[in-house]
Amino acid sequence: MTAALLDRVATSAERLRSHGTRLSPSLAAAAFVLVVVGTNLPWATFSGFPGLMSLALYPAGSRIYVLALAPALALVAVRFSRRRQAGLAATLALLAVVVQTIIAIARDGGGLVNVSVGAWVTLLGALLGVAAFVALPDDGAPLPRSWPVLPALVEALAVVFAVAASLALLVYALDVEAPSQFVGFLLALGGGLVALNRLGLFEWLGALYARRQALTLVLMAAAAVTFPFTQGGSSYWLRVAANVGVFAAAAIGLNVVVGLAGLLDLGYIAFFGVGAYVAALYGNAGLGPSRGHLPFLAVIVLGALVSGLVGVLIGAPTLRLRGDYLAIVTLGFGEIFHTLVNTYDAYTGGPNGLSNIPDLRQGSFDFGLPHTVFGVELAGFANYYYLELVLVALVMFVFARLNASRIGRAWVAIREDELAASAMGINTVSYKLLAFGIGATLAGASGTVQAHVATQVSPDSFVFLQSVFLLAAVVLGGMGTVPGAVVGAAILIAVPEKLRAFSDYRLLLFGLLLVILMRFRPEGMIPSRRRQREFHDADGADALSAPPGSAVA
Repeated sequence: MTAALLDRVATSAERLRSHGTRLSPSLAAAAFVLVVVGTNLPWATFSGFPGLMSLALYPAGSRIYVLALAPALALVAVRFSRRRQAGLAATLALLAVVVQTIIAIARDGGGLVNVSVGAWVTLLGALLGVAAFVALPDDGAPLPRSWPVLPALVEALAVVFAVAASLALLVYALDVEAPSQFVGFLLALGGGLVALNRLGLFEWLGALYARRQALTLVLMAAAAVTFPFTQGGSSYWLRVAANVGVFAAAAIGLNVVVGLAGLLDLGYIAFFGVGAYVAALYGNAGLGPSRGHLPFLAVIVLGALVSGLVGVLIGAPTLRLRGDYLAIVTLGFGEIFHTLVNTYDAYTGGPNGLSNIPDLRQGSFDFGLPHTVFGVELAGFANYYYLELVLVALVMFVFARLNASRIGRAWVAIREDELAASAMGINTVSYKLLAFGIGATLAGASGTVQAHVATQVSPDSFVFLQSVFLLAAVVLGGMGTVPGAVVGAAILIAVPEKLRAFSDYRLLLFGLLLVILMRFRPEGMIPSRRRQREFHDADGADALSAPPGSAVA
């Protein structure tokens, strides 16, 4: 009798799914109409809410993001691979934007009574859209791993469009001032990226970038150089971008230690601090002890060498340790550095640190002054931004050459299985010490620049939390990859800056965002091919080992 009851339940479920599949196009069409109509109606009964939400026939603010996600509803009847997953991601993001905006309008207006009819019509359309995609059958076979090669001109234009679109999205995101609208933008962007990823767009772009690598690098460099010209003379985001460059260079150095060699370093910020204090001492700091003035090129080399030497001295007696024990030792070194610079006033200025570090000068060129280029006035921080671009490019070059060398392959072997690497004749201690020293050298070079960008150094800038920050940038962006470290540093610096208006909730929202990213993208934003294969293989093994009828299977 139990078997018969289960058969009836299965048959009923199959009938419901069959009816739902036939209803999905109708539900999606109705949802699309409601969303388009709703976004052209007022969402707020009062003026002053960001995005002119009280106007009809003028979809602005968060309504633009809803309209950008609406085409997923119109395409529900088209049979393409992974249509259910991609469409569901887009419609859930659409629903999230609508709900978040309704809450913001109700909060600013004093209650739901101030939410106008357009928001409710759009909410109904979003709910119908989610129901339409839930009713669809599961996606068919996954997209193929091999992609067709398009004509060279078409591929070049695709790369140009992708880079230009990325720069335009970045500039637009920075220009969104209203906090509620920026959160809506993040929700829409996240849902759109997930949907495009489900459709295989990023896999295709990855293969395209690999085939057109030289063009991609040139265009990305051009986009980076163009960024200061989009800021209208403002220095705010240029300063943030300069900080992103500093920490991106340091994160790439940590990527050598963690991503390639597999050594967990929890005191890495100390090497960054060594370089910063060297720059302050020999950069003629106005307040605090000074050791004279040296040219910046000499200072950056000196800071890198001193940091590398400290890294070797610290690593030599400790790198025979592994795993958690090594992490504890490096954590202790970071705390020792913080205590030393906080105590010895004669050299480090004590708790007050060293301040009034002068701007860099190269001949008659002052990095702290604005300059006019091609008729556009660039703020002073644009000079430091371009200096950071040069530094990041040099660090990227060093990382890429090391990764492709015999040394890099030895590090990867140690990371994967140190015992097996030792059995194959690799001197694991020497190679780990080399990774430690190179990572410290790159961190020291980054620290020398940071001292001039911030114009002061103090012990509070080099605490354990900063080491965690750099490690999070490496893991979030993708261990073992150069673009991953840059993207991770950019997210960890720029997103909290944009969420500053949320005051006490800023870190809570940012932490929630990190949890979501790590849940749905555990291999990182831009993972290496090796790690991507590892995660795909692990997912496949989980699916094969799961019992029939389970959620994983």
